[in-house]
Amino acid sequence: MPPIFRIVLLSLLTHTAYKGSKVLMSLSALELGANEFFVGMLFSTYALFPLLLSVYAGKISDRIGFRRPMLYGTIGLLAGLALPFLLFRLEALYVAAALIGFCYIFYTVAVQHLIGALAEGMDRTKNYSWFSLGIGMTALLGPTSAGFLIDAVGHRATFALLAALPVVPVLLLGLWSGWLPKTAHAKVSKAEKATHRIGDLVRNPPLRRALITAGIIETGLELYNLLLPIYGHRIGLSASEIGLILGAFGFALLMVRAVMPHLVKRLGEERLLAASLMLATGVCLVFPFVTGFATLFAISFVLGMGLGCGSPLSMMLAYNRAPAGRSGEAMGLRQMVNKGTEVLVPFVFGSLSTALGMVPVFWLDAVLLAVAAALMRRDAANVRTAAGKNNE
Repeated sequence: MPPIFRIVLLSLLTHTAYKGSKVLMSLSALELGANEFFVGMLFSTYALFPLLLSVYAGKISDRIGFRRPMLYGTIGLLAGLALPFLLFRLEALYVAAALIGFCYIFYTVAVQHLIGALAEGMDRTKNYSWFSLGIGMTALLGPTSAGFLIDAVGHRATFALLAALPVVPVLLLGLWSGWLPKTAHAKVSKAEKATHRIGDLVRNPPLRRALITAGIIETGLELYNLLLPIYGHRIGLSASEIGLILGAFGFALLMVRAVMPHLVKRLGEERLLAASLMLATGVCLVFPFVTGFATLFAISFVLGMGLGCGSPLSMMLAYNRAPAGRSGEAMGLRQMVNKGTEVLVPFVFGSLSTALGMVPVFWLDAVLLAVAAALMRRDAANVRTAAGKNNE
């Protein structure tokens, strides 16, 4: 099996469990009597430790490689899913979310760094596309599986079934050292590490714009994942229907990521990302006025088309714009920005939706997505100008 497909297989299993757990946590919290504010806090708990540990996780992958961080992260995911099965209480959900966030960030940063280290140029773009295609599949499989399992066997048993998914990755990473490809990642010495500062990366303008855009994309994704289960529950949709609507979003991710290498080759990363963000902006303007299962299903699909390229393209831009030997740290910084967004968005937007309803929340998100699109349009113009000068 080619190395990229081995990595995608691992991530397909782990991230399906991770994505399913977010829907399961939300609906379990509502089942246990929590309101929208506490569901938002639960989502924030997922991202609290990753916010603090992302850059450190990137430095770890720069220094020791990929296998051990991925193994430890997968073990933590398994343990976090098993806890609510053993103790189905609201307090246990918060502990489980914190445990998953604390451990799984090491897997996330390491695997994204590994994908970038496998190849260069268009081969790297293709690898990120394959990887993002697998992650997009988890956005389809995770929520739909969680929704149907809740209706079939209940919330508590669903935790146990999702916890079974990371078992295979734990065994492969723990017992088969050759499962991951050997890559020549740039190991960082202690002397070099002492001279590295996060501020150096933040002061890199192209990298900074990529990080800001990544954070805004994450805002859109988190807002959708947070509010859709709450909104669906409020209007009386079943867990299966909520899962199917989330699955439509995931299916759109799959479709757009399948053709992403062709689109990148034709438009370039920056132009494609700008166009995708403008589509998502338009959807967010009309989303809060949509009601009913069929219309929510359709508009979720369109929103998935708009946001589908966001994560893989922001990963590529962060990796490509990182200084030599600091790609893992740059990926960690990207995750820190994303996790900071995941901490703030559920708290701020969950409170706003409770107080003001859905319309202001989605419109604010539309403004942010438009800002990110403008940043990428400017970068696309800079790329075209530089290419023109090189051809003179």
